[in-house]
Amino acid sequence: MNPNRAHLDKAPHEVAGMFDGVARRYDLTNTVLTGGLDGHWRRVAARVVDARPGERVLDIAAGTGVSSVPYADREVAVVPADFSLGMLREGHRRRPDLPFTAADAMALPFADGSFDVVTMSFGLRNVKDVGQALREFLRVTRPGGRLLVVEFSTPTVPGLAQLYDRVALNLLPAVARRTSSNPESYEYLTESIRAWPDQRQLAETVREAGWEQVRWRNLTGGIVALHHALAPAPAGGLT
Repeated sequence: MNPNRAHLDKAPHEVAGMFDGVARRYDLTNTVLTGGLDGHWRRVAARVVDARPGERVLDIAAGTGVSSVPYADREVAVVPADFSLGMLREGHRRRPDLPFTAADAMALPFADGSFDVVTMSFGLRNVKDVGQALREFLRVTRPGGRLLVVEFSTPTVPGLAQLYDRVALNLLPAVARRTSSNPESYEYLTESIRAWPDQRQLAETVREAGWEQVRWRNLTGGIVALHHALAPAPAGGLT
């Protein structure tokens, strides 16, 4: 087995170690591989969350914190969390003002109802037990709170799915060899995207975890999808 990359059984120590190895140039590589679309996807996600000052946001799988910065810059209390210590160290080096926290998505170190919003960008695909992670997100979200999952998905534009699979995904490892500190990890990226469920299947998984009003929005022809949902409110209404 290649020690520089994770595999589709998603053993947590393998996934964490893989991200430790790419932390230094991770954000640059993502920008190159997506042609800058990664920034657009993050901005759309922040607008959909619409977090306001006074709310608390858990940004799980935050990596170096690039997905957390839009909230912090709007004076929203955000906790960037990740299980890759290498990512957290790099994030703290760049933004020492943010409370980077080591956290496993399947066993979060936070009390029940701690957050108004839980958001996860391009991380759910790397979790060994997706249902368990979604239940943990629900546990730490207040009643009536919000969930947003941003993840690669299944293109919906005619012809785009075939082009994306045959060309773009096959090129990822080759491009990563020029920019990434661990290009082998992008072989895993390609495999995990191909194995990931489509929009409707993921929405059902979110519902089964206990979330309500589950919807999704496609970006870039369905290459990326934003799934958003609400935590059940108490019988008397929102608190």
